[in-house]
Amino acid sequence: MNLELNLPLARSAVDRDYLAREREELFDELAADSEVRVLLLHEGLTLLVEGDTAPRPLLRLLAHQDAPEAIERVYLGKTTVHQDDQPAGTRVVLHVLDADAAKAIEPNQESWHHLRKTGAGLSDRDAGLLSQALAIANWHLRNQHCPACGSATKTSRSGWSRVCLADGTEIFPRTDPAIIVAVTDAADRILLGSQGVWEDNRWSILAGFVEPGESLEAAVQREMFEEAGVIVGEPEYLGSQAWPFPYSLMLGFTVRLASDFAAESIEADGMEIEKVRWFSRAELIAEAPNLLLPARVSIARAIIERWLGESIDSATELGASA
Repeated sequence: MNLELNLPLARSAVDRDYLAREREELFDELAADSEVRVLLLHEGLTLLVEGDTAPRPLLRLLAHQDAPEAIERVYLGKTTVHQDDQPAGTRVVLHVLDADAAKAIEPNQESWHHLRKTGAGLSDRDAGLLSQALAIANWHLRNQHCPACGSATKTSRSGWSRVCLADGTEIFPRTDPAIIVAVTDAADRILLGSQGVWEDNRWSILAGFVEPGESLEAAVQREMFEEAGVIVGEPEYLGSQAWPFPYSLMLGFTVRLASDFAAESIEADGMEIEKVRWFSRAELIAEAPNLLLPARVSIARAIIERWLGESIDSATELGASA
């Protein structure tokens, strides 16, 4: 029986409060509210509450008066649950910091944490806030100039658009859809691949970006053929979650090998994917201590464990390999 699909970054307890974004005076209003909290980001890293008393990682949210100046500000919305000393309805603002501001608030680099390592342990509220913050911060970083004329752009709509200073063109955040797929054969083995830039023992299911004018189903079939030379049937949708590196949405599928395609005919493309291999459940369990499987925060790991029917510790968790 398949394990329930647990997607750490599909969780959220945030009302994005999109209508408030239109108020030009919103940031002044937020700065005057002592209940507002600020989430800090610097180069994709954030701060957590320090100490061993918390049962799980907690975002360190600052009162507005304690937060350093930001190079970008974004209104993230209102929380929908009570957490710590912050009631439901707490409004949260993202401050993206430069190096000086980040060092002033927390000089210890080890205290700045990455979503890839902490995301699976965050609460629904914190997972939603940090995923949203990272994606929108990355979008701002990559859209400093107008796509139409190349002139500089400035932030607008409380951080949810940018406007060209030369011609007034307004651009909005984008999300890049990508499919990620568990391919299984008639023996119910799962197909895993390894990229050439990875460590020799790192494996994952196959994925790829959706191309312009392409359906998700067509993307699944195309990518599986391009990366592993396999012909598959009709994909079954499993779920999706944000992957803010920089601002993707991962859409998970499972699909069976086409009945007339020989499982032994798999062949890595030799460019992005260096090797592909079928794993039975027994093989994956036996080899897991020496395999670097995707981190628990990823949809890839969730899909693998759904197929396996149980949670598994790999070298990623056991520290058998860097």
